Amino acid sequence: MHPNQKPFSQSCDENRDPILKVLAPLLSGATRLLEIGSGTGQHAVYFAGRLPHLTWQTSDLAENLPGVRLWLAEAGLPNLPPPLELDVTRPWPVAAYDAAFSANTAHIMGEAEVAALFAGLPGVLAPGAPFALYGPFNYGGLYTSDSNARFDQWLKARDPASGIKDRDALAALGEANGLLLEADHPMPCNNRTLVFRRLGSAHP
Repeated sequence: MHPNQKPFSQSCDENRDPILKVLAPLLSGATRLLEIGSGTGQHAVYFAGRLPHLTWQTSDLAENLPGVRLWLAEAGLPNLPPPLELDVTRPWPVAAYDAAFSANTAHIMGEAEVAALFAGLPGVLAPGAPFALYGPFNYGGLYTSDSNARFDQWLKARDPASGIKDRDALAALGEANGLLLEADHPMPCNNRTLVFRRLGSAHP
């Protein structure tokens, strides 16, 4: 990619409106959101532009931040601060948010990374804060479609540690970290948006 050419994901353009329909009411009372694994930055620009009451904090691995910065610079939105470097398996930024969002990340991560994601969220999320996780998920260990089965095979061929995660396993992982699965929204193209809610006492 040319250093001044923004990265582009076709799926981001295709899924942004269905995701926004879930996020808009969910985030109506939130003021600061952490997006984990911002990817290209397209979602951040689209959602921040339509949720102006919300400071949308992007984050990703260091190698993905230049592309995110290009999208943010072009958008020039006041509620899009510079992106944070975040590797879920390493120390998280010291900050407090009243919402979190992540799209198409769990199936890229290995089991240990997903566990680190859920373990890290309580440290940055306020009590009662929602965490919305978008992507494909299995149910009872079974694929929900032939296309998801093929996608999972492709993922595992590329990285054996990755693959589509099971909804019930994620729910258990969330519960173990004080994040209760409260909603499961069907989305186009055999995807879902899982909404977790952080329980527990306030930050000290």
